[in-house]
Amino acid sequence: MLLPLKLLCLRVALFLAFAVPFNIDASSGKVGETNINPWPEIRKQRIAKLLPNALKAAEVDVWLTICRENNNDPLADHVGCENAGAPAAYLFYNHGGKFHSLAFSPSSESTALADLKIHDSVISVPRGESAVKKAAEFIRELDFKAIAINSSANNAQADGLSFTQRKKLEEYLGAKYQQRLVSSETVVYEWLSIKLPSEVEIMREAARLTAKWQIEAYQQVIPGKTTDADVARFLKRKMAEHGVTDAWAPDQNPNVNSGPDRGHSHSTDKIIMPGDVIQIDFGIKLHNRWVSDIQRFAYVLKPGESVAPETIQSYWVKGRNGGRAAFDAMKPGVRGIDVDAAQSVVMKENGSAPVIWSTGHPVGYVAHDTGPNLGGSRGATVRPAAHKVLKAGMVFAFDGFHSWQRKDGTMKTISVEEMAVITPSGASYLIEPQQNLILIGDGQ
Repeated sequence: MLLPLKLLCLRVALFLAFAVPFNIDASSGKVGETNINPWPEIRKQRIAKLLPNALKAAEVDVWLTICRENNNDPLADHVGCENAGAPAAYLFYNHGGKFHSLAFSPSSESTALADLKIHDSVISVPRGESAVKKAAEFIRELDFKAIAINSSANNAQADGLSFTQRKKLEEYLGAKYQQRLVSSETVVYEWLSIKLPSEVEIMREAARLTAKWQIEAYQQVIPGKTTDADVARFLKRKMAEHGVTDAWAPDQNPNVNSGPDRGHSHSTDKIIMPGDVIQIDFGIKLHNRWVSDIQRFAYVLKPGESVAPETIQSYWVKGRNGGRAAFDAMKPGVRGIDVDAAQSVVMKENGSAPVIWSTGHPVGYVAHDTGPNLGGSRGATVRPAAHKVLKAGMVFAFDGFHSWQRKDGTMKTISVEEMAVITPSGASYLIEPQQNLILIGDGQ
């Protein structure tokens, strides 16, 4: 059955009343902006617990990252060199049956870096000497066979080494070790795609707030008066009030769409009218680090309606069921393309028009994060990441699709988007998924 908006909001309020509060600064009323930033400690754990396995999975002996001021590596703050001034070199390697992290830092910054206790060892490099050269000498001394560097044609997060940095590194390594350089793409993929339980909990809170605020936004809608942009502005105010930022490009977050499909876009001044199906695609970032990506759908009742028309309700159920099929297919060892295919079967059975978007994508530090792509079964082009397998600790945002042609010939797509974490036995929703269309009437 369909839930009127007030009843749905009451259920949400009851849930929130008994939920455990997470990281709310009572003095400021802001979320995710307490005096305690969880990232430094989580970063240490990610390096110590996850990076050794990433190196093994990538079959590399050592991973080298070079950091510097003003044009730093994209992964600088993941490895602890976000404050680098003069060039510094960071090495991560498995050797002697143990994992090691070693930084060669200019003497002007080495003391402060060591105080952070991120790395096992920080070697101070005197002024006038090259930290990168010292790292190259160390690599030669231990005779590493596979040396991963941040150079990738497929992953921008693993492509931070500049041309001039590489030329200088090759000069320091010499011809023999130049031949051992490999891309860090697989290391970065294996490392960033897995999230620690503490990170998942932060994203769970981000998802909860995202969905809650979308429901509150729908409460503000006055059919025939409120515009898509008005709804977007309401959500922007919620973000400002609670001290959180955008999960993706600010001009396109949130995307509120009460008309035909527009894809990833900004919200327009279209007036929301009775009979409209409204989509809100919205995400927030907590602690300036972890993001959410959630969509919620509503229907605007026409005069005399107390429920959505049978056709609209049918489209909703079909889209919701497509998402459920994808969710049921999500488990360790399954490829991303197979998750997409599970939904594609349902879409075909339900008579959905073609949908060009992938079923889902990894989400974490950015909305479209590193990890398997849940797509490829319905398109001519298959991303390499669609053939990657899901692993426990990966977090995804994924859609339940059903698309149809409107009377004016334009297309409309239900794409209710949820978030889930992969567990050892399957998948688990971060928050309760949307089960029913939200109904908006003249009197709300």
